[in-house]
Amino acid sequence: MQQDRVHVRLLIIAGVAFLWMGAVAGRLSYLQLFRHSEYLTRAQRQQQRTIEITPKRGAIYDRNNSPLAMSLPVDSAFGVPSEIPDEHLAARLLSGVVNVPQEVLEARFESSKSFAWISRKLPPEKAQAIAALNLKGVYLQKENQRFYPKRDLAAHVLGFVDVDEKGLAGIERELDSQIRGKNEKVIVMADARQRWFDRSEDERESATSVTLTLDEKIQFIAERELASAIAKTHALAGTIIVMNPNNGEILALTNWPKFNPSKAGDAPKESWTNRAVSDVYEPGSIFKLITLSAAFDQGITRPEEVFDCQNGAVTVSGHRIRDHKPFGMLSVAEILAKSSNVGTIEIALRLEGPKFYDYVRAFGFGSMTGVDMPYESRGRLEGLKDMKPLAVASISIGQEIGVTPIQFITAVSAIANGGILYKPHVIAELRRGDRVLPADGPLAPEHPKRVIRPETAATLRRLMEGVILNGTGTPAHLDGWTAAGKTGTAQKIDPETGRYSPTNYIASFTGLAPINNPAVTILISLDSPVGLHEGGEVAAPVFKRVAEQVLPYLDVPQDVPLNPKLIQAAYRKQPSEDTSSLEDSATMDFSGQPDATPAASQKTTVGGGSRPASQPPITVAVEQGGDIAVPDLSGKTMREVTEMCLRLGFEPVLVGSNLATEQSPAAGSKVKHGARITVQFGTPVQKKTPLRTGNRN
Repeated sequence: MQQDRVHVRLLIIAGVAFLWMGAVAGRLSYLQLFRHSEYLTRAQRQQQRTIEITPKRGAIYDRNNSPLAMSLPVDSAFGVPSEIPDEHLAARLLSGVVNVPQEVLEARFESSKSFAWISRKLPPEKAQAIAALNLKGVYLQKENQRFYPKRDLAAHVLGFVDVDEKGLAGIERELDSQIRGKNEKVIVMADARQRWFDRSEDERESATSVTLTLDEKIQFIAERELASAIAKTHALAGTIIVMNPNNGEILALTNWPKFNPSKAGDAPKESWTNRAVSDVYEPGSIFKLITLSAAFDQGITRPEEVFDCQNGAVTVSGHRIRDHKPFGMLSVAEILAKSSNVGTIEIALRLEGPKFYDYVRAFGFGSMTGVDMPYESRGRLEGLKDMKPLAVASISIGQEIGVTPIQFITAVSAIANGGILYKPHVIAELRRGDRVLPADGPLAPEHPKRVIRPETAATLRRLMEGVILNGTGTPAHLDGWTAAGKTGTAQKIDPETGRYSPTNYIASFTGLAPINNPAVTILISLDSPVGLHEGGEVAAPVFKRVAEQVLPYLDVPQDVPLNPKLIQAAYRKQPSEDTSSLEDSATMDFSGQPDATPAASQKTTVGGGSRPASQPPITVAVEQGGDIAVPDLSGKTMREVTEMCLRLGFEPVLVGSNLATEQSPAAGSKVKHGARITVQFGTPVQKKTPLRTGNRN
């Protein structure tokens, strides 16, 4: 009996245990099979903290793969307030390092017990100082920061980013979604007391890099010459664009004032403006190129036809329009060379208004070019479709119409290449790893369109050459290359009166070189120069300086033989505007100021090489006392010489073509930064090996 009771009890206990185990197993099965996702999410929410850090942006390169923008890892400091024993003390110590007010740090610690940024993207010395404090609950995390290794070079093209690496201007904004990628995440594990014990980072995707059509060396030349022009003219602003007219590639684009993209916040916001694509202005006389393009293309005149310029004034619809000086009888070629308003208006009035409007629109005015940079303006051409006589007269000379610099150089490039209008662009390709991305969006190709006949373009180029040879653009005359161009001087609208200002002007020059096979088109625009203000006086010389450096760099053969006088002028140590002779005892430094110690100058003659009999030996004043050694340039191409000189900080003066045969100062001479290096190019003389007589050994 007693034994039966024991068996019953065991069975009861076993049954209860079995039921309990079954209930537990059923509950666990239910939780694992049906509630797994819910509880996993709750556990992760309690134990994990996800921190988003700035992504690594793709690099931006020039056409020769020289980096212009890149992202590098830097340290950012954050705190876990629940781990900090004394928040007041920690805030006081950190405040002195990161230059953030103590009360601000304390407020951040109080706002969240699990995570608070202390300071992001710290310089190395500050990151080291924070690490040296060894504060509990304070950590360093790697983030990505944008760097621009060439500082302010091409700033308006590149743009800049904010603290979260989001593009705000330029290519950084235009291609932000492609080169920025996804935000990177750091996952941190915490226990029940919010103490961190582990962290891991998401696998990072490779960023998309960008290759531009810009050439770093040409960009540097353009920026240096624009800065020089601004310093000389005291203009409020300026723009230079260098373009390949045969495909629309922008080789250089610079504006003034400029800024450093790495420190964009320190510069005035107006300096961020990419004036080349967003500024709208009345072009003035350079627009006469469009007027004559339409006239020649329609066959209503020819270069030899003579017009009566009525002694400098014409009346259209009751409005009297004057020339800058009185002219009588002028041929069409002379009308362009001397920039006669009256003659241009008389030609334009032969065109029917709507037909003239069609040409203006065909050249791209009144609409955006589609250039792959943000904030482009379409210009101003509204309400002029009927083109009544007064509108035709005004627009034909560049008034009552608003254009942008990028619009105009695109139109001039069509004249340069034979009448084809290409879409201007600055992006060459996008690349992710080793894969080139398909050409869509800003890279999508557009079919170029013909706007004028090739014969019309050739006629215009010939007339534009006359502007430089014997017209208003003679300061743009190049030594060694043919060139064509047009000056422009446009009165600005006074915002207070709404009338043309008698003192403020836009001085401009646009040109191309060489004439028969143009390699570049260049546009220079200076806003409100002080003193001399005409395009031929202040903008045309800038074209000359830019072109005479860019053309040899691009290895463009010279198509004009240099006479001895031009060669001798090229050897001058002084800037071109200085009239002192080579025999002056005082040398000139790079700033153009005479040296106070004439004894520092000596004459150096470079011998050897091949030189025509009529050509004088190279004899220049060499400024001694520098610390930069002049390299041996013999046998190098014009491009190689230009690159080496620019890299070392010299100003190259190139004479002739083919390979370098002579140089001054001689190789190995020590000169100062900014010194001029004169190099003669030609065909090297092959030394003949003398015939030997007698027996051989």
